[in-house]
Amino acid sequence: MSVDSSAENLIAKYLEFLSFERRLSPLTCKNYARDLTQLVQLSDQLNLNELQNTHIRRFVAGLHGKGLGGKSIARLLSCWRGFFNFLIQQQGYVQNPVLGLRAPKSGQTLPHALSIEQTIKLVDIKEDDLLSVRDHAILELFYSSGLRLSELVNLNIGALDFTEGTITVTGKGNKTRIVPLGEFAIKAIQQWLSMRPEDSTFDGNPQDKAVFVGKQGKRLTPRNVQYRIKEWAIKQGIHTSVHPHMLRHSFASHVLQSSGDLRAVQEMLGHANISTTQVYTHLDFQHLSKVYDNAHPRAKKDVS
Repeated sequence: MSVDSSAENLIAKYLEFLSFERRLSPLTCKNYARDLTQLVQLSDQLNLNELQNTHIRRFVAGLHGKGLGGKSIARLLSCWRGFFNFLIQQQGYVQNPVLGLRAPKSGQTLPHALSIEQTIKLVDIKEDDLLSVRDHAILELFYSSGLRLSELVNLNIGALDFTEGTITVTGKGNKTRIVPLGEFAIKAIQQWLSMRPEDSTFDGNPQDKAVFVGKQGKRLTPRNVQYRIKEWAIKQGIHTSVHPHMLRHSFASHVLQSSGDLRAVQEMLGHANISTTQVYTHLDFQHLSKVYDNAHPRAKKDVS
């Protein structure tokens, strides 16, 4: 079903607002566009200014009945709510039909993290060809600093500070943070930079060059990195589906296990709200429970 031109025009204005006023990333704006297109498609013959609270409730019930989870519905509602607030402020709309609605609750799913042993096995790449050296640096950096995939592919050479052992990262909402860069990651990145192909068409500031590039010197795409990590997981004998965010989860849970400092982990991950970081305390508790079960004399299971 196509989106009618008037709704399409309003969505375009809102996406422009998100991009230039709120400075959201292109990927985030693309996700907003998808969610808003779904709203218009669900509205069918109704204009946006005709939508009532009951219509939105029916949309939510239908999506939930088709198996869409509570978190996904909550994301949709948040997007739609912000859109209608914009229409009230900028386009003369008089009501927000999404106000007061909440998504159905869904069970909390814990992030999947590799064990310390699995992670070390994954990043321990011995090959010394160009792409292997690059991928080793990528894996070491993911695990060393807990970067998001978008943060890694957008990383420029000027963001690296080997003297201080830090990198400056631009995360969600164009917020910057400084995160530690571990010794193994520094060595791996320095080895990669000594071999890194140059892009003959690049004529800008050398500090703005991409850290991670392909054979032709062009910046890697997120899909490139996802594919290479899956390939290395298979090659290194990791019997689970590994993706970049799993290394971020592994970084967070392993640091928390060692330090217990939730605030520090929050800052390193770039979470705006500590409640987002607190999910890792559940992983940490699972780890502590296993240690207790294996170590405490009163925790031994009676197998008689």
